[in-house]
Amino acid sequence: MKVLKKFFEPVDMTEGSPWQKIVFFTVPMLVGNIAQQLYNTVDSVVVGNYVGDNALAAVGSAGPILNLLIVLFVGISVGAGIMVSQYFGARQREELSVTIGNCITLTAIAVLFVMVAASLLARPLLELLNTPASIIDWCHSYLLILFIGVAGMAYYNILSGILRGLGDSMSALAYLLVSTVLNIALDLLFVAKMGMGVNGVALATVIAQAVSALLCLLRLTRMTDLFDLRPGYLKLKKKHSRKVIQLGLPSGITQAILSMAMIVVQSLTNSFGEMFIAANVIVMRVDGFAMMPNFSFGTAMTTYAGQNVGARLYQRVEKGARQGTVIAMGTSAVLTSLILIFGKSLMGIFTKTPELVELSREMMGILAVGYIAMAVTQSLSGVMRGAGDTMTPMWISIATTIVIRVPIAYGIAFLTRSEAFPAGRQECIFISLLCSWLIGALLTFWFYKRGKWKEKAI
Repeated sequence: MKVLKKFFEPVDMTEGSPWQKIVFFTVPMLVGNIAQQLYNTVDSVVVGNYVGDNALAAVGSAGPILNLLIVLFVGISVGAGIMVSQYFGARQREELSVTIGNCITLTAIAVLFVMVAASLLARPLLELLNTPASIIDWCHSYLLILFIGVAGMAYYNILSGILRGLGDSMSALAYLLVSTVLNIALDLLFVAKMGMGVNGVALATVIAQAVSALLCLLRLTRMTDLFDLRPGYLKLKKKHSRKVIQLGLPSGITQAILSMAMIVVQSLTNSFGEMFIAANVIVMRVDGFAMMPNFSFGTAMTTYAGQNVGARLYQRVEKGARQGTVIAMGTSAVLTSLILIFGKSLMGIFTKTPELVELSREMMGILAVGYIAMAVTQSLSGVMRGAGDTMTPMWISIATTIVIRVPIAYGIAFLTRSEAFPAGRQECIFISLLCSWLIGALLTFWFYKRGKWKEKAI
């Protein structure tokens, strides 16, 4: 029992072997991220097998709009994680308590705004994207249900981010696994048994995310040895709420710009027809799993850097950055190899259409080497964010997306138009993404080595 309890204790990353602390913190988060990815994947598998390929395309086409309209939550989550980890590392209980309380209130305000704005904007955005008439109604109803029930998703992301900032990645994992199992069960009940189609998938996700958010909140109320969660701390204080927004805003802006770029690219994707849209959905679902080690190590490096910067241990930050990045690259290489080897079987989970399976496998092959490059980007960006430098990763993301990916995608499509390919070669979507990943890794490494991030601690 004591051994089990130890796994759920907050991890102090300012002491001990850096790589061991990083790996110990990352593993449960990696499992959790994989479980979270199962939300979208199970949705796609269920609708693809029980409703059809068009329903699969509908769920995927809604993704870029969903990502665009939840940027406020991304910003609050990032800002909260940075401040919590630094105050935890500096052992400042009062500042930590006020920060957590303010984040809960800021999230409530953001939820109300997104519920209203998203409900009004979802349909116009789908029409702007030239979403095929055969799937637009499904897309709209799917998005509407998700946004009406957005509080669960918002609070899970913010509260689990706070838990990770405190060094507790195991609790977030446990609660996410519970909600993932619930999501799968509800998907099968609503879609396979009750025939609710795309709406059933959205409703299952909303209910499961609300459960995970509630469990995170209950866990935080029990961590009284680290901070206080009293009603008085929920009142917004200018210093803390402004700092959360200041630190999180660049990540929110990055997410917004990336989402808008995805919307622009989605418009190009839609021009290739329903078959390619469905293939793109399948690739992006598998891509989500391939990216999991990178995102997990990136988040771990943010917490690691935040705690050690709070304790003013800069040499330890750099040592951990080197070790963590190497481990992340190795993990990504192994996982990517497995995806390439078993690619056809993986694609076959989503659809029984042979042409769709083969097209998806070919597109996935284009991206393969990029995942190792993204291990560098995510790990070193995590270090910079943890230190309080959220601007540099933002500018790199904007540059690689707006200046590199979008022009390359449309450029290749334009140059490869022919009678056989009136809209251009479909490969342009994934070649452009690979180019942006490779250049992003080089830029991130260069800015990290410059060391300006060391001047940003709060």
